[in-house]
Amino acid sequence: MGKQKQRVLFGAIRKLMRPLVKILIRNGVACGALTEVVRELYVDVAFGDFKPDGKKATVSRVSALTGLSRKEVKRLHETPASDAGTGQQRYSRSVRVVSGWMNDKRFHDDEGKPSVLNVEGKRKSFELLVKEYSGDIPTMAMLSILKDAGSVKLKDDKVSLVRRAFIPGDDDAEKIRILGSDVFELISTIDHNLVSAPESLRFQRKVSYDNINPDSLIKLRKLSARKAQSLLEQLDKQFSAHELETESDDGESISLGIYFYEQASPKE
Repeated sequence: MGKQKQRVLFGAIRKLMRPLVKILIRNGVACGALTEVVRELYVDVAFGDFKPDGKKATVSRVSALTGLSRKEVKRLHETPASDAGTGQQRYSRSVRVVSGWMNDKRFHDDEGKPSVLNVEGKRKSFELLVKEYSGDIPTMAMLSILKDAGSVKLKDDKVSLVRRAFIPGDDDAEKIRILGSDVFELISTIDHNLVSAPESLRFQRKVSYDNINPDSLIKLRKLSARKAQSLLEQLDKQFSAHELETESDDGESISLGIYFYEQASPKE
């Protein structure tokens, strides 16, 4: 890697790491703990994504790629994997339940809107919705998750959808899991676009201004949220229409995310 490219890369890393370091310090995570995670990731990625053609990655090769000693590579490679995937699975299934409720006509009223559902029952019930869209998560566990997020309301053994999205409420752990999943998807898209041919690039755009009238911020926040929610609901219907009827190893994962960023201009 050339020196100029390396300077640009490290400048980008410092910028993207700054908000992450703020989160880590706020949650009492010391620098040494992050360093250990990074070392584990270097080894994991080198073994998984940088195998020589048709061959298995070796400790010696990974040592050369990562700059870690062979002893350290062996130790880190043998460290049991964390259960980070469990939280992401829970998040994804919560999203699927809300999406199914919005798009599956079996759970709609006569006007084509998400119906108020009985908690239990073999037909048009929350129990059936959860069974169809969340796999093996128990009905009451999913109800608790969606209630805590403010997505549903329970009254007289009937469940109504009050927010057309799954946004974790007071569950800080769930919000942090979304930090991992959503930022992972954005950076993975950027990585894909860095190394792919023009015809294979994935959509990655933003609109940005650095001199907005402060009196307009509330209006623009609301406008952005309304427009973004409308687009995501339209895409949700399109995406769900192309889902395979049963779980399959051939199925692909796709998503599209929108965010609103705001920061005061630095004072001179």
